[in-house]
Formats: sequence, C-alpha cells, structure tokens
Amino acid sequence: MTGGEVAGILVAVFWAILVSFLAVVLVRLAQTLRATTRLVADVTEQAVPLLADASATVRSAQTQLDRVDAIASDVQEVTSNASALSTTVASTFGGPLVKVAAFGYGVRRALGRGRAAEDAPQAAPAARRTVIVGRTVPSSRRRKQKG
Repeated sequence: MTGGEVAGILVAVFWAILVSFLAVVLVRLAQTLRATTRLVADVTEQAVPLLADASATVRSAQTQLDRVDAIASDVQEVTSNASALSTTVASTFGGPLVKVAAFGYGVRRALGRGRAAEDAPQAAPAARRTVIVGRTVPSSRRRKQKG
C-alpha cells in the first residue's frame, strides 16, 4: 500500500465516524423535536380551555363591577337624600320643638312651685339667686327685698 492509499483509508474511516456521530445527533434531535411537538400540543389543548375560562371570569367580574358601581351610586343618592331630609326636618321642627319643650318645662316649674307653696305654707322661702348673663349672683350681694 502506498502512502496515498493509507491516507485515503484514514480519511474514509474518519468520514464514516463523523457521519455516524452526525446520524446519532440527528436521531436525538428528531426525538427532542417530537417530544417538544407533543408538549406544545398538550399545552395548547390545556391552554385554550383555560383561556376561555379566564375570559368568562373576566366578563363575570366586569358584570359584577358594573352592578357594584350601580349600587354605590344608588347608595350615594340615598345618602344625599337622607342628609337633605334630616336638614329639612331639623330646620322645620327643631325650633318649634325646643320652644314647646321650654314651655313645658316652665309650666312644670310653675306648677311645682305652686304646689310646694300650698303644701308647706310655714316653710321659709328658699334662698333665691339672680342670674345675670350666665353668672349667678349670691344672695349676700343682692339687695334685700322688703317683705
């Protein structure tokens, strides 16, 4: 064998080894691509119903938010009406009710003093105090009344 023939045989052996390695790599790559294709198909089969459910949930949530918004605006309107009503009632009945209460208190006091005078004619009159602009003047500072 000549040197050229030995070199040709070595190149052919290396070429065969290289082709064998490339064939193994291509077979493994094909298996990986098939597994990836199955995985993508499975994910697609599961993702489509999940996306449909998520879309339905978002639509339901939007409907509920619209209802809550309507309820909140109704509550705000009712609150406004109740505030206006309480203001109207207070301004309409507040003053007259205070006057009626004060009148009733005055009548009770007047009747109470009349009964006390009838029940104990001998009792000494109670010490009276004079009120001037929110201040009480003791009886020792007042002028004594002629009795």
